[in-house]
Amino acid sequence: MFQTAPIEAASQSELTSQMAARLHTALTTHLQQAYAPDQRKNLRLFSATETAELLGVTGQFLRKCHSDGSLPEPEVIKNGRRFYSGEEILHARQLLEASSRKPGKYLPGRREGDKLQVIQLMNFKGGSAKSTSAIHLCHYLALSGYRVLAIDLDPQGSLTGFCGIQTELEFEGASIYDALRYDDPVPMSDAIVETYFPGLHLAPARLVLSEFETETAVNAGRGVAFFEKLDQAIQSVESDYDVVVIDSPPALGFLTLTGLYAATSVIVPMTPSMLDLASTQQFVEMTSAYLGVIEDTGVKLDHDFFSFLITRDDPSDIPSQQIVSLMRALFQDRVVGATGLRSTAIGDASMLKMSIYEVARSEMTRSTYDRAKNSMDAVGAEIAGMLQKAWGR
Repeated sequence: MFQTAPIEAASQSELTSQMAARLHTALTTHLQQAYAPDQRKNLRLFSATETAELLGVTGQFLRKCHSDGSLPEPEVIKNGRRFYSGEEILHARQLLEASSRKPGKYLPGRREGDKLQVIQLMNFKGGSAKSTSAIHLCHYLALSGYRVLAIDLDPQGSLTGFCGIQTELEFEGASIYDALRYDDPVPMSDAIVETYFPGLHLAPARLVLSEFETETAVNAGRGVAFFEKLDQAIQSVESDYDVVVIDSPPALGFLTLTGLYAATSVIVPMTPSMLDLASTQQFVEMTSAYLGVIEDTGVKLDHDFFSFLITRDDPSDIPSQQIVSLMRALFQDRVVGATGLRSTAIGDASMLKMSIYEVARSEMTRSTYDRAKNSMDAVGAEIAGMLQKAWGR
């Protein structure tokens, strides 16, 4: 199926060109098989037990709602068992919220007077599980009833791939670069697409986004302020969302800084190793210097929270736990209490560009799945609590 003959090339440029061509063919073939026939991802169905858990009700209450007609029956019923699509769960939330005596019980997002929450995940250390953390947070919040906009600021497009758009196969339409570019930018609304995941929209990234770094360097010499560009784009669509989640590139460049300016909160994912700790120290030091430059222009930055998130945590690894303990001693409540566990379940799902929420429990060893999902639930719930606190609840 794939070319396996040795590559013969007259020059390094020809050699790398052939390598790129072979990789493109392999990726295209794999993705066309994985997403056949229309190259689109679809969200799995959820059991009645899972649906009740997501809605925060009992199975008995859910059955009662169906019997009294307050909730419509799901489209799929197999052997007397109900299975719910993401759209049906979201619709159930809307119906239950309309009849609830407690505002926000089923739709916990913004109320009148609440500001849009913009969370930036950033670290310039590769392998920090930044994109994995971002997609799990997006999926958790969307399943919890929040209106979520994911913004992929990484030209590599990892978050875009997680959201079902394969940059390797290219895609039509605008991307976040088109909303940020200096020459004739498009409205932010034109750069946003719906995803297969109900409640989650995406401003996708393409490789051309890397041009923003070069263009900003050129325009900065002309006195053009770059750091407001993303914030202005987000504000043009802010009424449509409760939360924006930004996945930054693994570098402290102009893209990361424009995201930092737009953010109301910052999360720094890091793995518990001495190498990552040293890298994170340098990252935070450089961030401080850049923030100082922005603040010297007269801009006052005020983040609701600036927290560290421990990822790929292995409770059985004593050296890594010493790093976790050190971080908690140094920063107390600025370290998210829950951690993202090192898990084969999460790793396997990520290889398929999926979150743990897209995988059915029956497809994995149940104890492994439960451990991974409980970990991501705990992280998502804690960050959601931080959002609620920022809204004064």
